[in-house]
Amino acid sequence: MQKAYLKLKDGTIFSGILHGKANVCGEVVFNTSMTGYPEILTDPSYNGQIVVMTYPLIGNYGVDIYEKESSSIKATALIVKKLYRGPLPEGKTSLEEYMSKGDKPILEGIDTRALTLHLRDNGSQNGVIYLEGMEAEADKILSTFPKITERDLISEVAVDKVTQSPELSEGFVAPPTNPTLKAAVVDYGIKYSIIDDLYQRNCAVTLFPPTFKAEDVLDKGYDLLFLSNGPGDPALLTQSVEEIKKCLKKIPIRGICLGHQLLTLALGGKTVKMDFGHHGGNQPVKDMITGKTFVTSQNHGFMSDEKTLPSEVLVWMRNANDNSVEGIISKENNVKSVQFHPEASPGPHDKNDIFDEFLKEL
Repeated sequence: MQKAYLKLKDGTIFSGILHGKANVCGEVVFNTSMTGYPEILTDPSYNGQIVVMTYPLIGNYGVDIYEKESSSIKATALIVKKLYRGPLPEGKTSLEEYMSKGDKPILEGIDTRALTLHLRDNGSQNGVIYLEGMEAEADKILSTFPKITERDLISEVAVDKVTQSPELSEGFVAPPTNPTLKAAVVDYGIKYSIIDDLYQRNCAVTLFPPTFKAEDVLDKGYDLLFLSNGPGDPALLTQSVEEIKKCLKKIPIRGICLGHQLLTLALGGKTVKMDFGHHGGNQPVKDMITGKTFVTSQNHGFMSDEKTLPSEVLVWMRNANDNSVEGIISKENNVKSVQFHPEASPGPHDKNDIFDEFLKEL
C-alpha cells in the first residue's frame, strides 16, 4: 500500500492509498450500485474505464467464481472509499486478492462522494492514478491519453471469429441441445448473463465478431440478429452500422445497450455522449406503451438522440429521471431494442421479461 492520487483531466486531484500498479489511465465513471462489484468489474462494457463505487464500503461479501460476466476483469481500475478486509464465507476470494490476481489496481480512501459530485457536475473524463512524487510523469500520460470517443475498446473484448454455442463459466446454463430458435449474435463485448438468458429460453447462440457481414447471417437459418452490449462510442462502428442496415427488413433485429445505440444509427438517427452517463442498478424506466415504471440496471455513457429518430421509430421506453430514450421499436423494420440491461447482473430483474418480448414474435 502506497500513498497515491487520482488526477482528472480538468486538473482536480484526490488522494488515497494504492493497492497494485500505478500510472493507469482511463475514463473515470461512477457506479451507484451497493452490491454487484464482481459483475461490474468483469462487464466488458467497462473496458477502458476507472470505476468509482459511490457506496462507502465495498468487498464485504468477497468474490465468487459464479459472479462474473466475462473471463477476466475488464475495468481498468477500481476506486473505493473503504475496502472490506473482514472474514468471508468459505470459498470466497477477497476483492483485494481478486484484483491483485487480475493485475488491476484499487485506489482506496478517496472521498468517493465528493468525486462523484465532481463528475456529476463536470462530466465523466479521463483520469490517471499515480504514486506520490510521480505527478510529472502522470501528467504526460494524461495529456496524451485518447478520449473514449477515440478509442477502439471493442476489439479487446469481442470474439475475433465465429463461435458456435459458446460455453459459459461455472454457474451458468449449458447451450441448449434441441433449440427452438437460433440467434446470430454480434459480439461487441457481450455479458455472460445475456447469453445465459437466451440459452434459458432454448435459443441457440452463434457469436459473430463486430466485423460481421450481412451475408454471414441472412438466409442462413437464423431466426434473429441480436446486437450485444459493449464499450465505447457507437459512432466509431461505421462498418458494423452499414452491415446492420443491410439486414433491416430481412431478419428480426434485437439489441441491448450498445446494440440499441447501433440500431439507432442504422435506422437513421444519431447518438450523443452523455455528461456522466447512467451507471448503476437503480435507474427507473417507464414503458410508454403500458405506462408502467420499473427499476433497471444500466451502464452507458452514450444515448440515442431522440430528435434525430425517424418518424416511424416509436420511443418505447424512457428514463424516468431525465426522460432520455431507453427503448425503441420500428415495426416497419422488425426492430426492438433497449438501452438498459434486462439481464441485470448485477441489479434488479424487473424487466427480465424483455427477453421474452424480444423472442415471442419470431
